[in-house]
Amino acid sequence: MARRGEFDLVRTRLVPLTRNHKAALGLNDDAAVLDPPAGCELVLACDTLVAGVHFLQTDPPEVAAMRAMRSNLSDLAAMGADPLGYLSAIAWPRDIAETWQDRFLAAWAGDQERFGCVLLGGDTTSTPGPLTVTLTLIGTVPDGRAVTRAGARAGEDVWVSGSIGDAALGLAAAQDEAGAPAALRHRYECPEPRLALGRALRGLATAAIDVSDGLVADARHLAGASGVAMEIDAEAVPLSADAGTWLESAGERGLVRLLTAGDDYELLFTAPAECRGEIDALAGRAGVPLTRIGHAGEGEGVRLRDRSGRPVEAGAGGFTHF
Repeated sequence: MARRGEFDLVRTRLVPLTRNHKAALGLNDDAAVLDPPAGCELVLACDTLVAGVHFLQTDPPEVAAMRAMRSNLSDLAAMGADPLGYLSAIAWPRDIAETWQDRFLAAWAGDQERFGCVLLGGDTTSTPGPLTVTLTLIGTVPDGRAVTRAGARAGEDVWVSGSIGDAALGLAAAQDEAGAPAALRHRYECPEPRLALGRALRGLATAAIDVSDGLVADARHLAGASGVAMEIDAEAVPLSADAGTWLESAGERGLVRLLTAGDDYELLFTAPAECRGEIDALAGRAGVPLTRIGHAGEGEGVRLRDRSGRPVEAGAGGFTHF
Protein backbone atom coordinates (compact mmCIF):
# COMPACT_ATOMS: atom_id res chain seq x y z
CA MET A 1 0.00 0.00 0.00
CA ALA A 2 1.42 3.40 -1.01
CA ARG A 3 2.30 5.79 1.79
CA ARG A 4 0.18 8.93 2.05
CA GLY A 5 1.96 11.93 0.56
CA GLU A 6 2.29 15.47 1.91
CA PHE A 7 -0.55 16.91 -0.14
CA ASP A 8 -2.85 14.02 0.69
CA LEU A 9 -2.17 14.72 4.37
CA VAL A 10 -3.03 18.38 3.88
CA ARG A 11 -6.19 17.65 1.88
CA THR A 12 -7.58 14.80 3.97
CA ARG A 13 -6.40 15.64 7.50
CA LEU A 14 -5.49 19.32 7.76
CA VAL A 15 -8.08 21.06 5.58
CA PRO A 16 -10.94 19.69 7.78
CA LEU A 17 -9.28 21.40 10.78
CA THR A 18 -9.91 24.81 9.17
CA ARG A 19 -13.67 24.32 9.64
CA ASN A 20 -14.03 26.36 6.42
CA HIS A 21 -12.81 29.54 8.13
CA LYS A 22 -12.48 32.13 5.38
CA ALA A 23 -9.07 33.28 6.61
CA ALA A 24 -7.58 29.84 5.88
CA LEU A 25 -8.43 30.07 2.16
CA GLY A 26 -8.87 26.31 2.08
CA LEU A 27 -5.11 25.93 2.72
CA ASN A 28 -4.63 26.57 -0.98
CA ASP A 29 -2.28 29.51 -0.41
CA ASP A 30 0.97 29.97 1.48
CA ALA A 31 -0.55 32.48 3.89
CA ALA A 32 -3.83 33.21 5.62
CA VAL A 33 -5.72 36.49 5.33
CA LEU A 34 -7.25 37.41 8.68
CA ASP A 35 -9.63 40.26 9.38
CA PRO A 36 -9.53 41.03 13.16
CA PRO A 37 -12.90 41.48 14.85
CA ALA A 38 -13.95 45.10 15.28
CA GLY A 39 -12.78 46.68 18.52
CA CYS A 40 -10.22 43.96 19.20
CA GLU A 41 -6.47 43.59 19.13
CA LEU A 42 -4.73 40.42 18.04
CA VAL A 43 -2.67 38.47 20.59
CA LEU A 44 -0.06 36.16 19.05
CA ALA A 45 1.81 33.38 20.86
CA CYS A 46 4.32 30.91 19.43
CA ASP A 47 5.87 27.83 21.04
CA THR A 48 7.86 24.84 19.78
CA LEU A 49 7.62 21.40 21.36
CA VAL A 50 10.16 18.67 20.65
CA ALA A 51 9.71 14.98 21.39
CA GLY A 52 12.10 13.95 24.14
CA VAL A 53 12.25 17.52 25.49
CA HIS A 54 8.67 18.69 26.02
CA PHE A 55 6.97 15.30 26.01
CA LEU A 56 8.19 11.73 26.22
CA GLN A 57 9.20 9.83 23.10
CA THR A 58 6.91 7.07 24.35
CA ASP A 59 3.87 9.31 24.91
CA PRO A 60 0.82 8.41 22.83
CA PRO A 61 -0.11 10.83 20.02
CA GLU A 62 -3.03 12.27 21.98
CA VAL A 63 -0.70 13.40 24.78
CA ALA A 64 1.76 14.99 22.36
CA ALA A 65 -1.09 16.80 20.59
CA MET A 66 -2.80 18.07 23.73
CA ARG A 67 0.45 19.26 25.29
CA ALA A 68 1.31 21.17 22.12
CA MET A 69 -2.09 22.82 21.74
CA ARG A 70 -2.86 23.52 25.38
CA SER A 71 0.52 24.94 26.35
CA ASN A 72 0.09 27.52 23.60
CA LEU A 73 -3.48 28.26 24.62
CA SER A 74 -2.19 28.89 28.13
CA ASP A 75 -0.10 31.79 26.79
CA LEU A 76 -3.32 33.36 25.48
CA ALA A 77 -5.04 32.76 28.81
CA ALA A 78 -2.30 34.64 30.65
CA MET A 79 -3.03 37.72 28.55
CA GLY A 80 -6.79 37.50 28.90
CA ALA A 81 -7.27 36.60 25.24
CA ASP A 82 -9.93 34.55 23.47
CA PRO A 83 -8.58 31.92 21.03
CA LEU A 84 -9.36 32.51 17.37
CA GLY A 85 -7.08 30.28 15.32
CA TYR A 86 -3.58 28.94 14.87
CA LEU A 87 -0.80 28.24 12.41
CA SER A 88 1.01 24.93 12.70
CA ALA A 89 4.45 23.84 11.50
CA ILE A 90 5.04 20.13 12.05
CA ALA A 91 8.24 18.23 11.28
CA TRP A 92 7.19 14.57 11.24
CA PRO A 93 9.80 11.82 11.68
CA ARG A 94 10.25 10.05 8.38
CA ASP A 95 9.22 6.68 9.78
CA ILE A 96 6.13 7.89 11.65
CA ALA A 97 3.05 5.73 11.16
CA GLU A 98 0.06 7.26 9.42
CA THR A 99 -2.22 5.98 12.17
CA TRP A 100 -0.09 7.92 14.70
CA GLN A 101 -0.52 11.10 12.63
CA ASP A 102 -4.25 10.50 12.40
CA ARG A 103 -4.63 10.10 16.16
CA PHE A 104 -2.52 13.22 16.79
CA LEU A 105 -4.62 15.35 14.45
CA ALA A 106 -7.88 13.90 15.79
CA ALA A 107 -6.82 15.07 19.26
CA TRP A 108 -6.26 18.54 17.86
CA ALA A 109 -9.72 18.47 16.33
CA GLY A 110 -11.17 17.68 19.75
CA ASP A 111 -9.29 20.53 21.40
CA GLN A 112 -10.38 22.93 18.65
CA GLU A 113 -13.99 22.15 19.41
CA ARG A 114 -13.49 22.53 23.13
CA PHE A 115 -11.47 25.75 23.11
CA GLY A 116 -12.90 27.53 20.08
CA CYS A 117 -10.13 27.82 17.51
CA VAL A 118 -9.40 26.57 14.00
CA LEU A 119 -6.38 25.86 11.82
CA LEU A 120 -5.60 28.82 9.57
CA GLY A 121 -2.40 27.66 7.86
CA GLY A 122 1.17 26.55 8.36
CA ASP A 123 3.55 23.93 7.00
CA THR A 124 4.25 20.23 7.22
CA THR A 125 7.55 18.52 6.49
CA SER A 126 9.63 15.45 7.34
CA THR A 127 12.70 15.24 9.52
CA PRO A 128 15.39 12.66 10.36
CA GLY A 129 15.10 13.90 13.95
CA PRO A 130 12.35 13.79 16.57
CA LEU A 131 8.80 15.05 16.10
CA THR A 132 8.84 18.84 16.33
CA VAL A 133 5.64 20.87 16.58
CA THR A 134 5.53 24.66 16.36
CA LEU A 135 2.22 26.42 16.88
CA THR A 136 1.43 30.10 16.51
CA LEU A 137 -1.80 30.80 18.38
CA ILE A 138 -3.88 33.80 17.41
CA GLY A 139 -6.26 35.29 19.93
CA THR A 140 -8.27 38.45 20.39
CA VAL A 141 -8.72 40.83 23.29
CA PRO A 142 -10.77 44.03 23.48
CA ASP A 143 -8.72 47.10 22.64
CA GLY A 144 -6.40 48.03 25.49
CA ARG A 145 -7.48 45.15 27.73
CA ALA A 146 -4.59 42.68 27.34
CA VAL A 147 -2.98 41.65 30.61
CA THR A 148 0.82 41.76 30.34
CA ARG A 149 3.70 40.92 32.68
CA ALA A 150 4.68 44.53 33.18
CA GLY A 151 1.96 46.03 35.38
CA ALA A 152 2.70 44.78 38.91
CA ARG A 153 3.40 47.41 41.58
CA ALA A 154 4.97 47.16 45.04
CA GLY A 155 2.38 46.41 47.70
CA GLU A 156 0.10 44.36 45.47
CA ASP A 157 -0.92 40.79 46.24
CA VAL A 158 0.48 37.80 44.37
CA TRP A 159 -2.04 35.08 43.50
CA VAL A 160 -1.94 31.72 41.77
CA SER A 161 -4.72 29.53 40.42
CA GLY A 162 -5.27 25.83 41.02
CA SER A 163 -2.45 23.77 42.52
CA ILE A 164 1.26 23.70 41.84
CA GLY A 165 3.64 20.79 41.24
CA ASP A 166 1.08 18.26 40.04
CA ALA A 167 2.43 18.10 36.48
CA ALA A 168 5.96 17.39 37.73
CA LEU A 169 4.68 14.48 39.79
CA GLY A 170 2.51 13.33 36.90
CA LEU A 171 5.57 13.25 34.65
CA ALA A 172 7.49 11.39 37.35
CA ALA A 173 4.68 8.82 37.48
CA ALA A 174 4.80 8.45 33.70
CA GLN A 175 8.53 7.75 34.06
CA ASP A 176 7.83 5.13 36.74
CA GLU A 177 9.50 7.07 39.56
CA ALA A 178 8.96 5.30 42.85
CA GLY A 179 6.37 6.99 45.02
CA ALA A 180 5.09 9.40 42.36
CA PRO A 181 1.27 9.48 42.48
CA ALA A 182 -0.20 7.89 39.36
CA ALA A 183 -3.40 9.89 39.90
CA LEU A 184 -1.55 13.03 38.78
CA ARG A 185 -0.49 11.75 35.36
CA HIS A 186 -3.41 13.59 33.78
CA ARG A 187 -1.98 16.93 34.95
CA TYR A 188 1.11 16.26 32.83
CA GLU A 189 -0.69 14.62 29.92
CA CYS A 190 -3.59 17.03 29.40
CA PRO A 191 -2.91 20.45 30.93
CA GLU A 192 -5.88 22.77 31.37
CA PRO A 193 -5.42 26.28 29.93
CA ARG A 194 -7.16 28.77 32.23
CA LEU A 195 -8.90 30.68 29.45
CA ALA A 196 -12.07 31.59 31.36
CA LEU A 197 -10.03 32.82 34.29
CA GLY A 198 -7.79 34.86 32.01
CA ARG A 199 -10.80 36.62 30.51
CA ALA A 200 -12.20 37.32 33.97
CA LEU A 201 -8.92 38.90 35.08
CA ARG A 202 -9.09 41.67 32.45
CA GLY A 203 -9.16 44.95 34.33
CA LEU A 204 -8.59 43.18 37.65
CA ALA A 205 -5.11 41.69 37.45
CA THR A 206 -2.31 44.19 36.99
CA ALA A 207 0.11 41.60 35.59
CA ALA A 208 -0.05 37.88 34.79
CA ILE A 209 1.95 34.94 33.48
CA ASP A 210 1.25 31.26 33.07
CA VAL A 211 3.29 28.80 35.13
CA SER A 212 5.13 26.87 32.44
CA ASP A 213 8.81 26.95 33.49
CA GLY A 214 8.12 26.66 37.23
CA LEU A 215 6.41 28.88 39.80
CA VAL A 216 9.62 30.49 41.04
CA ALA A 217 11.06 31.01 37.56
CA ASP A 218 7.85 32.51 36.22
CA ALA A 219 7.47 34.75 39.28
CA ARG A 220 10.98 35.94 38.46
CA HIS A 221 9.92 36.70 34.87
CA LEU A 222 6.93 38.66 36.18
CA ALA A 223 9.08 40.54 38.68
CA GLY A 224 11.65 41.45 36.04
CA ALA A 225 9.09 42.74 33.56
CA SER A 226 7.37 44.83 36.25
CA GLY A 227 10.48 46.10 38.00
CA VAL A 228 9.50 44.73 41.42
CA ALA A 229 10.46 41.92 43.77
CA MET A 230 8.17 38.98 44.48
CA GLU A 231 7.90 37.93 48.12
CA ILE A 232 6.44 34.41 48.15
CA ASP A 233 5.45 32.31 51.17
CA ALA A 234 6.51 28.82 50.08
CA GLU A 235 4.09 27.11 52.44
CA ALA A 236 1.14 29.17 51.21
CA VAL A 237 1.50 27.81 47.67
CA PRO A 238 -1.51 25.54 47.04
CA LEU A 239 -0.86 21.81 46.62
CA SER A 240 -3.26 19.06 45.66
CA ALA A 241 -4.07 16.32 48.16
CA ASP A 242 -1.93 13.86 46.18
CA ALA A 243 1.02 16.24 46.10
CA GLY A 244 0.61 16.92 49.80
CA THR A 245 0.73 13.22 50.59
CA TRP A 246 3.85 12.80 48.46
CA LEU A 247 5.46 15.78 50.20
CA GLU A 248 5.08 14.20 53.63
CA SER A 249 7.92 11.83 52.80
CA ALA A 250 9.87 14.17 50.51
CA GLY A 251 10.73 16.96 52.97
CA GLU A 252 11.79 20.54 52.27
CA ARG A 253 13.67 19.73 49.06
CA GLY A 254 10.49 18.08 47.85
CA LEU A 255 8.66 21.36 48.26
CA VAL A 256 11.37 23.16 46.31
CA ARG A 257 11.00 20.56 43.57
CA LEU A 258 7.28 21.25 43.29
CA LEU A 259 7.77 25.03 43.25
CA THR A 260 10.45 24.93 40.57
CA ALA A 261 8.98 22.29 38.25
CA GLY A 262 7.08 23.44 35.19
CA ASP A 263 4.06 22.45 33.12
CA ASP A 264 1.30 23.32 35.60
CA TYR A 265 -0.10 26.03 33.28
CA GLU A 266 -1.80 27.76 36.16
CA LEU A 267 -2.01 31.57 36.17
CA LEU A 268 0.23 33.62 38.45
CA PHE A 269 -0.97 37.21 38.76
CA THR A 270 -0.87 40.38 40.84
CA ALA A 271 -3.73 42.59 41.97
CA PRO A 272 -4.24 45.46 44.45
CA ALA A 273 -5.03 44.41 48.03
CA GLU A 274 -8.44 46.09 47.84
CA CYS A 275 -9.45 43.53 45.17
CA ARG A 276 -9.21 40.53 47.51
CA GLY A 277 -12.97 40.17 47.94
CA GLU A 278 -13.57 40.41 44.21
CA ILE A 279 -10.91 37.81 43.50
CA ASP A 280 -12.33 35.44 46.11
CA ALA A 281 -15.73 35.77 44.44
CA LEU A 282 -14.14 35.28 41.01
CA ALA A 283 -12.74 31.91 42.08
CA GLY A 284 -16.26 30.54 42.41
CA ARG A 285 -17.40 31.93 39.06
CA ALA A 286 -14.31 30.70 37.23
CA GLY A 287 -14.49 27.27 38.82
CA VAL A 288 -10.85 27.25 39.95
CA PRO A 289 -9.35 27.97 43.39
CA LEU A 290 -7.33 31.18 43.70
CA THR A 291 -4.75 31.47 46.46
CA ARG A 292 -2.86 34.51 47.73
CA ILE A 293 0.77 33.42 48.12
CA GLY A 294 2.64 36.66 48.76
CA HIS A 295 3.08 40.23 47.65
CA ALA A 296 5.13 42.42 45.35
CA GLY A 297 7.76 44.61 46.98
CA GLU A 298 10.57 46.98 46.22
CA GLY A 299 13.69 45.53 44.63
CA GLU A 300 14.07 42.70 42.17
CA GLY A 301 13.87 38.94 41.82
CA VAL A 302 12.00 36.42 43.95
CA ARG A 303 12.36 35.99 47.69
CA LEU A 304 10.98 32.60 48.71
CA ARG A 305 10.46 32.16 52.45
CA ASP A 306 9.21 29.46 54.79
CA ARG A 307 6.60 29.88 57.54
CA SER A 308 9.22 31.36 59.89
CA GLY A 309 10.35 33.91 57.34
CA ARG A 310 13.62 32.16 56.60
CA PRO A 311 14.87 32.18 52.99
CA VAL A 312 14.32 29.02 50.96
CA GLU A 313 17.00 28.40 48.33
CA ALA A 314 15.39 27.56 44.98
CA GLY A 315 18.39 27.60 42.64
CA ALA A 316 17.54 28.51 39.05
CA GLY A 317 13.87 28.36 39.97
CA GLY A 318 12.69 26.30 37.03
CA PHE A 319 13.27 24.90 33.57
CA THR A 320 15.61 26.51 31.07
CA HIS A 321 16.75 25.26 27.67
CA PHE A 322 20.25 26.73 27.90
